[in-house]
Amino acid sequence: MRGDPVTREPRYRQIAEELRHAITEHAYGPGGKLPSEGALAERYEVSRGTIRQALMLLRHDGLVTSRRGTRRVVLDDAPVQEFAQMQSFARWARSIGETPEGRVIRQGWHSADPDERRQLRIDADARVLRVVRLRLLSGRPAMLERTAYPEALGAIVETLPADTVSVTEFLEQAGVFVADAEHTIDLARADPQDAALLGCAVEDPLLRERRRSTDPAGVPLEWSEDRYLPGSVAFVVHNSLASTPMTRQHMVPVVRDSG
Repeated sequence: MRGDPVTREPRYRQIAEELRHAITEHAYGPGGKLPSEGALAERYEVSRGTIRQALMLLRHDGLVTSRRGTRRVVLDDAPVQEFAQMQSFARWARSIGETPEGRVIRQGWHSADPDERRQLRIDADARVLRVVRLRLLSGRPAMLERTAYPEALGAIVETLPADTVSVTEFLEQAGVFVADAEHTIDLARADPQDAALLGCAVEDPLLRERRRSTDPAGVPLEWSEDRYLPGSVAFVVHNSLASTPMTRQHMVPVVRDSG
């Protein structure tokens, strides 16, 4: 057992954060080129592999291009939302001035269904930990999260208090980091559980985000279906030849005067 329960942030993430700060401070200018991988490796005294991991995070944030064999170019219209905020509901909520909350409604071990086996790339006889969690913004229900974790990760998540605000932040302290996420956005109709916990009517339309997250080695960490109340968030996608960053935006409900 380790003496220090908090794992130090990996070097590639530290480098990515320094480069992200430089980009947002316009150190390279819109359309400017970052130093080469070799120059960055020499500057930070790390391997080129570590630099590539850092640049991968910047690419996922939509900050730089990712053409092989060329130096990365800073995008003209780089979004301000970081990958960490897009991945973590709690970090995103704090970034917009809201107080995030989480409440586990139900969790338990189950035999993985075909969809979970495919998304998590696990064996037919594998178990998953399924967690239903209500997410709130400053006390207001905003989203119902249904997540399946593979057995190794589920054993960690199972021990968390029911009111843990951020599972992502806890996992990072345990040395588990998300490096990539695939999002599918569509519409779903509220089922009885959605209606009871989100305060809407059965069959009301909800914004659904299905997400698979993987670690730096590409190993799946979670398969989640999140259902948001209308008016709580909007997802914005910017398309370009260089990248397709996505951001999550807060939507403030409009209160109309009935009189």
